[in-house]
Amino acid sequence: MVKKAPNPIDRHVGSRVRMRRLMLGMSQEKLGDGLGLTFQQVQKYEKGTNRIGASRLQHIARLLQVPVSFFFDGAPQTHEQPEASADGSSPAYVFDFLATSEGLTLIKAFMRIHSARMRRRIVELVEEIATSDKREELLGQNGCPTQPTP
Repeated sequence: MVKKAPNPIDRHVGSRVRMRRLMLGMSQEKLGDGLGLTFQQVQKYEKGTNRIGASRLQHIARLLQVPVSFFFDGAPQTHEQPEASADGSSPAYVFDFLATSEGLTLIKAFMRIHSARMRRRIVELVEEIATSDKREELLGQNGCPTQPTP
């Protein structure tokens, strides 16, 4: 029997549940308790493996202190929906990053920096590291361009 992949919208909504839960410092167990579920069921919701029904989503929104629309912000476009904005203002990779513990930790720490000048310097540093990393990847370890693998 072939396993069916989670629907992209279900995965997106689940990742937004996870992101908000982590932002509040709430465990899966605590969210599950509030919903009358096990933490395993919360895990399935967060992975998009199980769909979240409308009334359950409303309950989750109440527990996580956000409007229901929060879970659909930046959702992937389906064939029936109009195209996303041309400026790419809400790319999916940003939400994917924010759904990770590293992304959330980085954002929280960054937002605690009061100096705008220091925040700009950190952004410049990260951009330089990313550029250097990409350059090293292209050149390979010995300084010669790497050959693409067939």
